[in-house]
Amino acid sequence: TMSVKAFKLVSAVEREMLMGDKNYINIECIECCGKNLYIGTNDCFIYHFLLDEKISTAGKITFAATKQLHKYLGLKKPVSELKAASALTRLLVLCDNTITLVNMMNLEPVPTGARIKGAVTFALNENPVSGDPFCVEVCIISVKRRTIQMFMVFEDRVQIVKEVFTPEQPCAVAVDGYYLCLALTTQYIILNYNTGVSQDLFPYCSDEKRPIVKRIGRQEFLLAGPGGLGMFATVDGISQRAPVHWSENVIGAALCFPYVVALDDEFITVHSMLDQQQKQTLPFKEGHILQDFEGKVIVATNKGVYILVPLPLEKQIQDLLASHRVEEALVLAKGARRNIPKEKFQVMYKRILQQAGFIQFAQLQFLEAKELFRSGQLDVRELISLYPFLLPTSSSFIRSHPPLHEYADLNQLTQGDQEKMTKCKRFLMSYLNEVRSTEVANGYKEDIDTALLKLYAEANHESLLDLLVSENFCLLTDSAAWLEKHKKYFALGLLYHYNGQDAAALQLWVKIVDGDIQDSTRSDLYEYIVDFLTFCSDQDLVWKYSEWVLQKNEEVGVQIFTKRPLEEQEKNNINPDDIINCLNKYSKARVKYLEHLVLERKIEKEKYHTHLAVLYLEAILQLKSVTTDNCTETTELLFKLRSLLQKSDLYRIHFILDKIQGMDLHMESAILYGKLEEHEKALHILVHELKDFHAAEEYCIWNSENRDMQYRRRLFHMLLSVYLNPGTSDCALVVAAVDLLNNHAAEFDAALVLQLVPDSWSVQLLSPFLAGAVRQSLHTKRMTQAALGLAQAENLIYKHEKVKQKGTPILLSDKKVCQVCQNPFCEPVFVRYPNGGMVHTHCAANRHLNSNVTHHSPSSSNQT
Repeated sequence: TMSVKAFKLVSAVEREMLMGDKNYINIECIECCGKNLYIGTNDCFIYHFLLDEKISTAGKITFAATKQLHKYLGLKKPVSELKAASALTRLLVLCDNTITLVNMMNLEPVPTGARIKGAVTFALNENPVSGDPFCVEVCIISVKRRTIQMFMVFEDRVQIVKEVFTPEQPCAVAVDGYYLCLALTTQYIILNYNTGVSQDLFPYCSDEKRPIVKRIGRQEFLLAGPGGLGMFATVDGISQRAPVHWSENVIGAALCFPYVVALDDEFITVHSMLDQQQKQTLPFKEGHILQDFEGKVIVATNKGVYILVPLPLEKQIQDLLASHRVEEALVLAKGARRNIPKEKFQVMYKRILQQAGFIQFAQLQFLEAKELFRSGQLDVRELISLYPFLLPTSSSFIRSHPPLHEYADLNQLTQGDQEKMTKCKRFLMSYLNEVRSTEVANGYKEDIDTALLKLYAEANHESLLDLLVSENFCLLTDSAAWLEKHKKYFALGLLYHYNGQDAAALQLWVKIVDGDIQDSTRSDLYEYIVDFLTFCSDQDLVWKYSEWVLQKNEEVGVQIFTKRPLEEQEKNNINPDDIINCLNKYSKARVKYLEHLVLERKIEKEKYHTHLAVLYLEAILQLKSVTTDNCTETTELLFKLRSLLQKSDLYRIHFILDKIQGMDLHMESAILYGKLEEHEKALHILVHELKDFHAAEEYCIWNSENRDMQYRRRLFHMLLSVYLNPGTSDCALVVAAVDLLNNHAAEFDAALVLQLVPDSWSVQLLSPFLAGAVRQSLHTKRMTQAALGLAQAENLIYKHEKVKQKGTPILLSDKKVCQVCQNPFCEPVFVRYPNGGMVHTHCAANRHLNSNVTHHSPSSSNQT
């Protein structure tokens, strides 16, 4: 049992006020209605007091009872029960088995003498069914055996409504609407007196213990069950709440939400309806009455009356939080909802959730704390402010007052324990990361992101860079100082870049690469800078760092020019000529840049194409001067040069030819002669100087690309002539000529070839060529015949169409008149319309013109 100070016991009516020194007087019953307190005694008196509640400056509550009057009923029997009906200003008094109606103010019986006789005990229906505001419904346990009676009580008369018989003798009753909750001799039941349907609840022995039947709310009752249990039951006979554990000998019970108060011989006990736990125990001897009146709980001994004053729920909740009893505090706070106005409750409940969150946080219960902070919509700066130096210096945040917790900062909370501190920082990292993109962050994103950056930097966390390269609200001044303190220079550069200070960012990064400051965040920082400059729109910065970048590695560095965004290059924001001048000191970079212009961007400018070819030549010449063998680099350069010479038509051919002279570059010379249409020279070089017959065939093929068949044949015939030159008797050339004919039969005119080849060649030698030539000739003949046939068929179709168009003859004589002007035709020229009508050519032309005018001028049709 965990104690809560839920109630204070305050004396209301002292013994002396009631009975002076008359020891024989005992209190039998009490009733309280507003400020009116009525007491019935064993000597047949009713006392009327006015109760005044007073609150001292210290918040202490006291009650002052002022006696109004007392009245003797003259029956010499105890007053058993009192019930006030304030709507009727009547007090119902049970004495000697009779219920009398007396005036609430003067305690005089009503003049009519209206009364109910034969009542053992009675109860008022607090959920009446009649709907008459000036009538009270009363249920009595009759002196007749096993009988319940229902009455309607008016100001000055009573009327019986119903008499109901019960299976056993009833001894206690409570009413709600048509439902009676009855304690019988051996069990509790619910009985609908309107329909007569009853439902058993649970057994109970009334001989051993006094039953308790108490209506606690709409259609719900509280009962003293077996084994000292306080049981809840609805009119449907079900229990919606768990029972509370009382002592075995409970005398009375009352409800003061969210507590159930019970009285036994020695104590008043307080249980929570929310978690069924016993919360408070107050010593109270000789108590025999415990009742609640409109939320006021009153207890009495035989001699005195006391009030159980509930402490404000907020005070109880704060006491629980102060004892770190978070769960109980939250249960009580939720339960308080029905007693507090909605707006006030929401403000209070949010604050309680936040306080509870800090208690869990201090105990390192981070999951629970996070949930409480989230539910309580905590201003996250309350949490950040616990961590020294995390909030920016410019932050206007002031902690909540009264404070949500008792800690000055994290050092005090963790008492300097570094491990705990690290855990707290890890929690804040994850929490801030979660809330930074939610509504919780609205209004102070700068504070959150700056705090997060500081935590990441201090912990050397990988998310630092992610934060800086995505949208963030980190405050520059604060963040920069912190990153510098923790030597996070690369991250500092990212911060500068995010804030539009690219020059400062580059300056830092260059210092890192040069080793002036230490930061190992990125091993590829040089490549990162190159990439950064490539996409940097500030040309001055690009030029400023171009030298530095190229000196470090000209082949990588040149990417700041070659990989710039396409749209920027197309606008020529940076003049290519300026770039080439800049690259004069860096030969490899210059070649790469010109390759980029010519081969990738396909810029059609003679100077770039020529320049690139010259640079290739110079590089080849230099390599050849170092080594006579063709190394991989030379082979690669030769391939690039040939490819350029073949594919480009823009370079200065004669200029390049002059450069090549004496460089032993025969293949390249051949390509250049080919460009000049000097094919004999080119083929001569390939056949006689290089002796590369395959290259000679390839030459014919690529030089005749996109040309007609005649041009291609001319080249192949030229090559054959070179092979069969009468001045040469080289056996290899003969073999090459035979191979050429046999492999490329389709490229030759067979008739011309047969004139060229020596008579000494056998048919066997040329059989593949001849077979191919015959096949080609037959194929050509057949294709021509097919084409001719198709053309003739097409011609026939057109002729048929023409005949169809001619149709029937049209006869024209000087008797026929024009349909437009009604004049006869003077010459054999006319226009015929599809409907057969004939008009003069000039009439048709005028009519066509008029129809157009009419079409464009809608008003013309109105003219006559």
